[in-house]
Amino acid sequence: MSQDGAGIQLETSLGYLLKEASSALRVAMEEVLRPLGMSVTHYSCLELLAQRPGLSNSELARGAFVTRQSMNVLLQALERDGYVTRPATPPAGKALPARLTPRGRRSLEKASAAVRSVELRMLAGMTEGQQADALRSLRSMIRSLRDPAGDA
Repeated sequence: MSQDGAGIQLETSLGYLLKEASSALRVAMEEVLRPLGMSVTHYSCLELLAQRPGLSNSELARGAFVTRQSMNVLLQALERDGYVTRPATPPAGKALPARLTPRGRRSLEKASAAVRSVELRMLAGMTEGQQADALRSLRSMIRSLRDPAGDA
């Protein structure tokens, strides 16, 4: 409890606990990705491109929870290092849709296995039913925060 008694209890604050879990997950992911020469953002970008080929810089930035500028720097590095390819000129508008190269796919395969091991460790103390309940609860929270009027 805060000194003036008006604060929240961190031990029971869902928002605080979600942030703590998110931070712990990120640290664990960075630990398994670092030996592969990747960061969480690097991995997220490759994973997004594998599942949704042709995403633009802006779409990748939103999906990886980073700024467009940060994603642009990352995409330039990934393109330079042969993990992704983008057309020299935009097919339409200004967006340069990115796609994984074979090297990017091989790198992602190793990274996905490493990240999956972290997720399995995170869920180890939960039954399948509890895991399903957690997914439903998190999806519901996300929907509620994105559409506070309940129009989803």
